[in-house]
Amino acid sequence: MRIARLGSSLLLTLTLSSCQITYYMKSAWHQAKLLQQRQPLEKVLANPETPDEVKQKLTLAMEVRKFAEAELKLKPTKNYTSYVDLQRPYVSWVVGAAPAYELKHHLWSFPIVGDLPYKGFFSRAEAEAEASTFNQEEFDTYIRGVTAYSTLGWFEDPLLNTMMVYPSHELVNLVIHETVHATIYIKSQADFNERLATFIANKGTEVYYTQREGAQSPTISLIRNEAADEKLFSEFLSRELDELKKWYEGHRPQVTRELKVKRLQEIGSNFETAILPRMKTDQFKHFSRQKFNNAQLLSLKTYVYDLSDFERVFGVFEGNFERFLKFCKSLENEKDPETIVKNFSIPK
Repeated sequence: MRIARLGSSLLLTLTLSSCQITYYMKSAWHQAKLLQQRQPLEKVLANPETPDEVKQKLTLAMEVRKFAEAELKLKPTKNYTSYVDLQRPYVSWVVGAAPAYELKHHLWSFPIVGDLPYKGFFSRAEAEAEASTFNQEEFDTYIRGVTAYSTLGWFEDPLLNTMMVYPSHELVNLVIHETVHATIYIKSQADFNERLATFIANKGTEVYYTQREGAQSPTISLIRNEAADEKLFSEFLSRELDELKKWYEGHRPQVTRELKVKRLQEIGSNFETAILPRMKTDQFKHFSRQKFNNAQLLSLKTYVYDLSDFERVFGVFEGNFERFLKFCKSLENEKDPETIVKNFSIPK
């Protein structure tokens, strides 16, 4: 079955340009190589050379997968029933790009998944080569390492050593997040898909630890503090990006690189002054130290930009994951799911 699916994905490249065919052939080869390295979790757990911390996290991931299917009503799969040690810190690297003076994603088009605001590679060198194809005067680019990804149910995704670096509660969140992708995927709606997965993973992680440790446990306290900081950051970033978009529109075409750098630095200053002192955890403490550009800021926007609409709809369904997911899956053929979610209400 895995070979058949790989063959089908390769056939999709026949209608593409020669450069695209080369890209898909390389990606398919790396994906096949990764899948060939999988070891059943039972074998890894029984191996005396497997570190105890890895065993603990593999066992946790197995339990979370079952929880996500039974309690959150996510799609049952055979994902995360195997393990691969890649001997590197990231499974892949993705490139994002945006016009230098406009807050708008550059999009890459792919078969099946549609348009995406990033392009992934299995080596940093290839990601850097892709970034170098953009005129640096006309575009901002951004490269980041990825510790996990979903093949949307096409393959049986393994757990990876790159996922084992996270604290336990973040691993729980990550497993749920990726399982959401295997459950719901809307073509050409990367921002919507990622924010939905972020929202469900955050809610699901709190439910998981509440059931196992109680509502007053230290883990729950940490999760809630992190959630409060994420909400604060999301609201801040949403405001800043809305204002930045207006700023570009108002200054075009007079805006220069020097003016842009100064304007982007204001985002960091605003964060340091108004937001950082209000945070309960240190998860965003390095935010203002980054060298901002449009591609990097849009990458953050994909994951955290204004989750309040999901929160409201989840409340409409009285916190019922099954009903909420059923509604979200009903949007899979919609071209503008964000607007539908924003305007959604149950008639009285």
